[in-house]
Amino acid sequence: MKAHLVHAHSEGDSFVTAMKTVIASQLEADGHEVTISDLYAKRFNPVASPADFGSRRDDERLVYALEQRHGYESGTLAPDILEEIEPVLAADLLVFTFPIYWFGAPAILKGWFDRVMLSGVCYGGKRLYGRGGLAGKRSFAAMSLGGRENMFGAQGVHGELVTGMMRHFFQGTLGYVGTSVLEPFVGYNVPYIGEPARAALLDDLRGVVAQIDRRPVLAVPDLNAFDDRLAPLASVEA
Repeated sequence: MKAHLVHAHSEGDSFVTAMKTVIASQLEADGHEVTISDLYAKRFNPVASPADFGSRRDDERLVYALEQRHGYESGTLAPDILEEIEPVLAADLLVFTFPIYWFGAPAILKGWFDRVMLSGVCYGGKRLYGRGGLAGKRSFAAMSLGGRENMFGAQGVHGELVTGMMRHFFQGTLGYVGTSVLEPFVGYNVPYIGEPARAALLDDLRGVVAQIDRRPVLAVPDLNAFDDRLAPLASVEA
């Protein structure tokens, strides 16, 4: 199996970086091929702009998604985008390591999705969810945050984490482009716990990665329940 890991943390001694190291080392120990894109280390530019396109299908009006399609087909996308999309398309498993900031992923990772998850390649029209451009691949995320586990859930002060606060990431991004989204690993309360507790979390993560083929898959909309206009079928409405 080929795994590609996208890492979004600036500090080499952070817990998120430790999670990245654990994931990569366990996958390699299990005989898998691992590539890593360390976004801060390579100073990845997260800002989508006209500069992303070497040639334009429309020089007067920028429709970013349409220019992505043209740029990929013509081979004129910015070199850093081409560098990032190649291992994504080659991978069987996409892995993301990041801290949660303000109910979402860091800006550098959000910008990576904006620029790299190309329209026409990863999604487009009715090519979404199970029919998305990355269908057949799996995705997995390991996240850290400051909140305690009891703050999340149906009765938690913040509501559900994966299907609520981070629904835009797991369903609206990873699921939308067609990957089978594996249940993520969450390191709760990380800035406020001691080294023994952090080490225990990393041991848990190693065990999760060692059994990655048994990880539950998150539910996404089934397009068979919708018509050609993506409206619910009558039987579903009833």
